[in-house]
Amino acid sequence: QVRLVESGGGLSQPGGSLRLSCAASEGIPYIYIMAWYRQAPGKQRELVAALTSSGTTNYADSVKGRFTISRDNAKNTVYLQMNSLKPDDTAVYYCKFNLFWGQGTQVTVSF
Repeated sequence: QVRLVESGGGLSQPGGSLRLSCAASEGIPYIYIMAWYRQAPGKQRELVAALTSSGTTNYADSVKGRFTISRDNAKNTVYLQMNSLKPDDTAVYYCKFNLFWGQGTQVTVSF
């Protein structure tokens, strides 16, 4: 069974950077979309960034210009580079490959 393993979460001060990674435990025959979602306490899960197999990207308005999604096809891995972090970015971040979800990694932005 495919399992997605996330890493890179943690604590950052406002204005800082973090890089999230998400790797599939085994090969997925065809990954048509990789994405990052997040869920803050008391809020619904929301799409942060997505990257299709053709290279098309989509970002939430709140992260445009600050976050970058990228992939390493050889490693079945997706990354989320997060710069200029804000307290509002605090949430559990989940990766998603097609219909498979990761377990989530906590990102906290605070002094």
